Amino acid sequence: MNITISETKDITTAQIVALYTANKWSAAEKPDALKNALLNSHSVVTAWDNEKLVGLGNAISDGYLVVYYPHLLVHPEYQGKGIGNLIVAKFQEKYSGFHMQMLTADVKAIGFYKKVGFKKAGETMPMWIYKGDEQ
Repeated sequence: MNITISETKDITTAQIVALYTANKWSAAEKPDALKNALLNSHSVVTAWDNEKLVGLGNAISDGYLVVYYPHLLVHPEYQGKGIGNLIVAKFQEKYSGFHMQMLTADVKAIGFYKKVGFKKAGETMPMWIYKGDEQ
């Protein structure tokens, strides 16, 4: 395994869909919208095992104070190998000085995000209008 991490938007729709499908994320069902969303993000960090896209995260930001991380996913075959940590570290190179870094973690990801420094935001409650089918 030879993992490289880069801040890039040079990825194909097929590579993106394969990663999202492997993780059973419903966004894979909207491939063009998904790719456009990623390409229009403030930044995208990707993880590669040679030519295979094995991890991805994106950030939406005002560029100064606030950054929101809507997606961070690692291919199931590569989970537990530190790739998520490398993606978060790459984001921290860019956003560590920001006033607020935000994300919404599902139950399976809460432990990971706590390990990389995120904590519950007071008494806030995440809320959404959501078109997917994941719980």
